[in-house]
Amino acid sequence: MPRSTQVLVILTVALIAALLLGASTGALGITPWAVLSGHADTLSIEVWWQLRLPRLLLGMAVGAMLAGSGAAMQGLFRNPLADPTLLGLASGAGLFVALWIVLFQEGAGSLYGQFAAGFLGALCVCGVVFGIAKRQGGSGGAVMSLLLAGLAINTLAGAAGGVLAFVASDEQLRQLSLWGMGTLTNALWHTTALALVLIAFALWLLLGSAKALDLLQLGEATAYAAGLDATRLKRRIVLATSLGVGLCVALTGVIGFLGLLVPHCLRLWLGPGHRLLLPASMLGGAILLVMADALARTLAAPAELPVGLLTSLLGGPYFLYLLMRRTTSC
Repeated sequence: MPRSTQVLVILTVALIAALLLGASTGALGITPWAVLSGHADTLSIEVWWQLRLPRLLLGMAVGAMLAGSGAAMQGLFRNPLADPTLLGLASGAGLFVALWIVLFQEGAGSLYGQFAAGFLGALCVCGVVFGIAKRQGGSGGAVMSLLLAGLAINTLAGAAGGVLAFVASDEQLRQLSLWGMGTLTNALWHTTALALVLIAFALWLLLGSAKALDLLQLGEATAYAAGLDATRLKRRIVLATSLGVGLCVALTGVIGFLGLLVPHCLRLWLGPGHRLLLPASMLGGAILLVMADALARTLAAPAELPVGLLTSLLGGPYFLYLLMRRTTSC
C-alpha cells in the first residue's frame, strides 16, 4: 500500500474514532449504540438526532475547511504563516456577519443573508491581502508585511465590532459575545445541511488545486513555463477560501489557529506535496475540532466552554514558537 494511502487511511480511522467519541460525550450521556438499538429514552434520542449529530457533522466540516484553506493559502503565498485567522479573513467575515446581525437580522432570509455576509467579508479581505502580496512580490519582507496587514485588519475589525456592540440591543450583544468566541451551538439541521453542501463544494475546489499548488512552489515563472495559469489558480483558491471561511465564521464565529496548526504539523510529517497535504490537513482539522468540541462540552459540564477558546489556547503558543524559531534561524 502506498504511503499516501496509508496516511489517509490512518487519519480516516482517527476521524471515525473522534466522531464516535464526540457522539458519546456531553452533559447528557447518550451513546450511538443506545440510540440505534432503541434502548435510549425518547428525549435522549431526540437530543442525539436533532442536536448532537448535526453538531458533529458541522464540526467535522468546519475543521476540514479551516485546515484545508490554511494549507492552500500557505502554498499559494509560499510562506508557512499564512492562515485565514492571521491574515484577517476570519475577522473580515466576522465583521460583515456582525453588521448583518445588528442591522438586518430581523428581516426575511436571515440565515442566507448571514452566509452571504460572511462570504463577502472574507472575499474583501482576500482582495486586500492579495494586493499587498502582489506589491511585495518575492521580497524577504513579504511574510512580515502580510502578518502586519493581518494585524491591521484584525484590529480594524475588532474596533468596528466594538462600535457595533455599543449600538446593539441586549439580545444582539449576547449573541455577538458568544458567537465571537467560536462555538458550535448553532448547529441545527436547517443551518447545517446547507453549510455542508457549500463547504463540500469549497473543499472540492481546493482539492482540485493540489497539483497546481505543487507547481507554484517552483516559482510563478517556472510554473507558467510548465503550463500553469497562476491567475486562474489564485481566483479558484480565493473563491473557495472566501466561500468556506465565510460560511464557517457565519455559523460558528471565529475559531482560530486551526488553519495554521494542522498544516504545519502535517507538513513536518508528510512533506510539502499538496496532493497528500491538502486531504490530510482536511482530515486532521476535522479530527482536531471534533475532539476540541468534545472537550469543550465536558470540561465544565453541564455548562459549555466556547470551542474557539480551546483552539486559541492550543494554537497561540505554537504560533509564538514558530515566530521564535523563524527569528533565530534568520
